Amino acid sequence: MEDIKAYIESGILELYILGDVTHEERLQVEAMAAKYPAIRAELDEIERSMELFAKNNAVEPSENLRERVLNSVLTNLGDDSIFASKTEETKDNVIVLPATKTNSFYKYAFAACLALLLASGIALMSLYNRLQQSNNQLAALQLDKQNFAHTVRLMDGQLQVFRDASYKIMKLQGTPHAPGAELTVAWSPAEKKVMIDMGSVKMPVNDSAHQYQLWALVAGKPVDLGVFDKTADSTDMKEMKSIASADNFAVTLEPRGGSISPTMDQMMVIGKF
Repeated sequence: MEDIKAYIESGILELYILGDVTHEERLQVEAMAAKYPAIRAELDEIERSMELFAKNNAVEPSENLRERVLNSVLTNLGDDSIFASKTEETKDNVIVLPATKTNSFYKYAFAACLALLLASGIALMSLYNRLQQSNNQLAALQLDKQNFAHTVRLMDGQLQVFRDASYKIMKLQGTPHAPGAELTVAWSPAEKKVMIDMGSVKMPVNDSAHQYQLWALVAGKPVDLGVFDKTADSTDMKEMKSIASADNFAVTLEPRGGSISPTMDQMMVIGKF
């Protein structure tokens, strides 16, 4: 069920309805729809929603525009000077009159057809622009949906950590080198897991040549628990290397990739459970 839900939330069904999928993806969607009723129902619902959206946002050409196009065409084509004029001919003393009525009929019929063609072209162009706007809005909504789902997953992961009684939560405090620095660490000795709350990091954004490195002090010896970057949009929980026992935790600023031993004069935060 989770796989079906993830497949529906991936956005492939909307792209299928819009025709923006490869041949292999189209066959895959049709096979999934045939196999799973939930996917077929979602496809039908997306199609109905898009049809309703297009219907509610359809724009007819204004009467003023239609009349201007028609009058312009009729004025130009109704001018007899643009057609080859026929004069009276005399043959065997019999005056032959030009077929003016027939010519006029075809002229105005042609003008009406051309006007209808132009009006249809304008309407189609308007509909195409509306469809493009709908596609852009749909893509934006799908991106928002994916971002929201990612945020929910991150929050769910944080809640699981804070609700797990095996985790110990501690806020590492700044050192004299960085008195305003802070970092929240969650450690489960039973599961040997160490998590850091990236949203709680109060340290300067590191440059491309350096990274922050987390250390555990075990019997007075530093143990590497991995490196991480502080960015302006850091918000998730990051899992570090496993450890079963530790006396203290600390963070230092090291060259990118980490160091074998901590640079003591670059220690940012430290704390003890």
